[in-house]
Amino acid sequence: MTWNRFKAHCYQYPNLGVALDISRIPFPDDFLASIEPRMQQAFADMAALEKGAIANPDEQRMVGHYWLRAPQLAPTPELAAEITDTLAAIKEFTAKVHKGEIAGPAGKFRELLVIGIGGSALGPQLASHALGRQRAGRDKLNVRFFDNTDPDGMDYVLREIGSKLKQTLVLVISKSGGTAETRNGMLEAAAAFKSAGLDYPKHFVAVTGANSKLDQLAVRENWLARFPMWDWVGGRTSELCAVGLLPAALQGIKIDQLLAGAAAMDKLTRKASLKDNPAALLAAMWYFATDGRGSKDMVVLPYKDRLLLFSRYLQQLVMESLGKEFDLKGNVVNQGIAVYGNKGSTDQHAYVQQLREGVNNFFVTFIEVLKDRAGDSLEVEPGITSGDFLQGFYLGTRAALTEKNRASVTLTVPDVSPRTLGLLIALYERVVGLYASLIGINAYHQPGVEAGKKAAGGVIALKLKLAAALKAAPAQAFTAEQLAASVGGDPELSFKILEHLAANGSVRKTARQPWFESTYTQA
Repeated sequence: MTWNRFKAHCYQYPNLGVALDISRIPFPDDFLASIEPRMQQAFADMAALEKGAIANPDEQRMVGHYWLRAPQLAPTPELAAEITDTLAAIKEFTAKVHKGEIAGPAGKFRELLVIGIGGSALGPQLASHALGRQRAGRDKLNVRFFDNTDPDGMDYVLREIGSKLKQTLVLVISKSGGTAETRNGMLEAAAAFKSAGLDYPKHFVAVTGANSKLDQLAVRENWLARFPMWDWVGGRTSELCAVGLLPAALQGIKIDQLLAGAAAMDKLTRKASLKDNPAALLAAMWYFATDGRGSKDMVVLPYKDRLLLFSRYLQQLVMESLGKEFDLKGNVVNQGIAVYGNKGSTDQHAYVQQLREGVNNFFVTFIEVLKDRAGDSLEVEPGITSGDFLQGFYLGTRAALTEKNRASVTLTVPDVSPRTLGLLIALYERVVGLYASLIGINAYHQPGVEAGKKAAGGVIALKLKLAAALKAAPAQAFTAEQLAASVGGDPELSFKILEHLAANGSVRKTARQPWFESTYTQA
């Protein structure tokens, strides 16, 4: 790489304090000019989306997460009012909680349990980890998450809360109110409150769609409050609605700065000029690096502990949005970009060895944070701080990868603050939208996720049939194959279910050789 190429392709955005270096993606000199016409169409598509065009044709839905930080751009006054009214309600509710005007039976709420999955958890987790505990012990509420249907995981969180359950506020986040993992977490939490002699509705808050199952339950049981989720905001782009803003505000994070950062990035990335628009440049780099086909993975390496969860957040945003079997014309395209990562310099002691010398099937996104810490830093060597080493490891890793023709981009941000996190969220939301337009796919649906949910429902139905068959013949021993045949089920699925039941004491197993001759009886 040369200084001249760096000067030509390191783009500075001083009003935001952001820089984007694409000089280490080996595109030819004419590439940006060649992709400009297609990018102009992507700009037009994005402009139509922001004006309320149907952007999700499968579900005939608008896509309006951009309006969350600019309500004046919403296509109707009613939608704009919903956004501003919800933000005001979040602030009012939060202020009352912090003052103790909304409290539990034991007084002020000190703990927050967020129950959600996917976009209803990843965004709030990112914000909580990145922006919380700026000063030790000074978060307004301590935040924990149920983000799975793993019983042991929920037990772990409940043990952490311990006797503070009586001071715990619970947010249950689910657009439909029917997502199994979130419903299960809600039921487990409610059971824990009941076991502790607590009236759980006096602790619970719903974030959900109007008149959803969860909404109806919250009304029926008189929960503390309800906040809306809208069908024009997808889960993976919901951090800047009540899904993310409510837990962030309760934790004590300055949500106005989050929104302001996102709005500032939106303003910049609306520019219909490739070289003036960092989201368009990143989308173009994704297109070049992956041949517009997802032929290479994206490794995300933020050099900041507080951005540890950013790669997980991007994993959902990118892979759920771009991983599609069909394009908008119905052609089979099998699109997507695989995303993984952790943080620097930790990964230099993990998988950077393979990145440098193994299969060249990736490009790296480095995220450089200029501000080391609040306050002065210790010199660990004369004239050198820990932060200097962190930058040295980032620059050294980047150079080592370049020596082996491993491509990378670097995004430089000034700090980890609410404003900067808002900038990052808005930037990558726009990149995904523009890239989806370039490759002609619907970024705003997730049929594969729905297929997985449907298949899981089939497993649950089979489990009930197997359990009923065992109960009907309590003295009889069955192999998995025999029991599956008796209920018309798949033998492999039946074996897996029976093994799980046996491990948890619901079924008694008699081990035999070969293993598939093992038998199962009612416990």
